[in-house]
Amino acid sequence: MRVTVQSAPFDPAAFLAGFGAGRADVGAVVSFTGLVRDDSGQMQALEIEHYPGMTESAISAIISQAMARWALADARVIHRFGRLAVGEPIMAVATAARHRAAAFAAAEFLMDYLKSRAPFWKKEIGPAGAAWVVAKEGDEAALGRWRSEP
Repeated sequence: MRVTVQSAPFDPAAFLAGFGAGRADVGAVVSFTGLVRDDSGQMQALEIEHYPGMTESAISAIISQAMARWALADARVIHRFGRLAVGEPIMAVATAARHRAAAFAAAEFLMDYLKSRAPFWKKEIGPAGAAWVVAKEGDEAALGRWRSEP
């Protein structure tokens, strides 16, 4: 299990390189890379703030929950902070499990958590200035499904 929170860009292929390799108990590796998306067509950059230490601890705790819930062999999360350009990788998740269903479910769970509960604060920068990103109802609904599923 590994959590990395950094300002520097990362290479998604390097993040995933060797993940799950050499383990006889792993039959599936699932990965997801999120990119900075511009829904308005006017965003120049995204600024992400966080509290060092608190952020890593919160993400580690949710990874521990995912590892226990789906009997994962391993999990990794990387998330950036600072000023990011549209199209840049913002985060990545990788899960390794005995079976694909567990790896996919755990990866979705982690992505939903990162989107709605991880302690990051985001500002969209555009021609009219900066505006804080507010939580979307759909993100909350996505996270809510994990409260009732086994």
